[in-house]
Amino acid sequence: MSTVLETDVLLQDVEAHIEKYIQEEVNADFVYHNFQHTCAVVEAATELAEHYEVSDDDRLAIILAAWFHDTGYAEGWENHEDRSVKNATEWLALKGVTDQKLIDSISGCIRATKMPQQPRSFLEEIVADADLSHLGDLSYWDRCGRVRQEFAITRNMIMSDQEWIDFELGFMLNHEFHTEAARELFGERKSKHVKQLYKRKKALFPDQTPTNLEELEDAKKRKKKLKKLKKAVEKAKDKTGPGFKPGRGVETMYRATYRTHVNLSSIADNKANIMLSVNAIILSISAANLFPSLDKNPHLVIPTVILVAVCLGSLFYAIQATRPKVTEGKSSMEDIKARRSNLLFFGNFYNMRIDDFHYGMMEMIRDEDFLYSSMTRDLYYLGVVLAKKYAFLRICYNVFLFGLIVAVFAFVAATVIYNMNHPLPR
Repeated sequence: MSTVLETDVLLQDVEAHIEKYIQEEVNADFVYHNFQHTCAVVEAATELAEHYEVSDDDRLAIILAAWFHDTGYAEGWENHEDRSVKNATEWLALKGVTDQKLIDSISGCIRATKMPQQPRSFLEEIVADADLSHLGDLSYWDRCGRVRQEFAITRNMIMSDQEWIDFELGFMLNHEFHTEAARELFGERKSKHVKQLYKRKKALFPDQTPTNLEELEDAKKRKKKLKKLKKAVEKAKDKTGPGFKPGRGVETMYRATYRTHVNLSSIADNKANIMLSVNAIILSISAANLFPSLDKNPHLVIPTVILVAVCLGSLFYAIQATRPKVTEGKSSMEDIKARRSNLLFFGNFYNMRIDDFHYGMMEMIRDEDFLYSSMTRDLYYLGVVLAKKYAFLRICYNVFLFGLIVAVFAFVAATVIYNMNHPLPR
């Protein structure tokens, strides 16, 4: 969308449209796949999108996909995803949305909710996780009961309590959230629901203890595997191997470090600008008032020279601190393929062909190791630039501070010596 206002209007319109559409077109027998479920998916998708701070266009695609993902139930549950894609495409066309990239993203996200879920992109993973967020939500038991009721009415799948609990356990144990954020937000409560399902089964069927013990043993094995995986992730935090999966803490660290570097660079530039302004003012005042009087006051020549030298020295180092450095602006394809390039800084790509740059960015997006390696390199070189800036600033301020003191003493000494040698007539 071209503006924030247009996006907000579109999101308001889609909510009203979906509410009316589901109430009028979707059979009331679908007691789970109703407007309440759609709203819950939209809420979860929005939360996940905000967690990752996705772009405005990606956020729009995620939310629109969440609104439309179950509208295909108007013609039944089989292959409803394809009909949902058609509904979304037709509605967007009516709204004058022609951005094919946005439409393709929405279509992919809707299809990613098809069971078994097989998302192919990060946005699709977010929508897929949002669609099953109820597994780790307080509403799980209500939604679980609605699923059972809907299956009985619309699919003629009438299950006994034992069959239903086994069905739910099988689904819960075989399901894994795709994004780290979903695992953090919904994983813990989902595990509690699994335990409660085991307890219910044991309470309903105490005579099936051997089976329960086997299932509990299987659950324990899964927990052990998860613990081992967590330990492996912790060990991998100091490495960049293929098993490295950065979590929210790592992302927060990079975000905070980047923000700190940018703030420090801004502070350095402000300090340099202060010195540029102050020294320029001193030189202007000296040129206007002090220089014309040197013929009549030759004793002030040396102090004036000292003052001018101090100002020029300070200006030199202040300019060095703010002077931009021009780099080659090109990364080779060999560096990209070897994962050595850093395409996050414009100085490394502004002379590249767009196709090479696009290839490199796509490789970085697909390879987390490459991405985080590039961010690490970028932080390193930002730190090197900052170190140089502050080194020049320190010299600048030292020259100005101590030079100004020397200049003032020179003026005082010159004036005292002149007055001693030229006493005022009585």
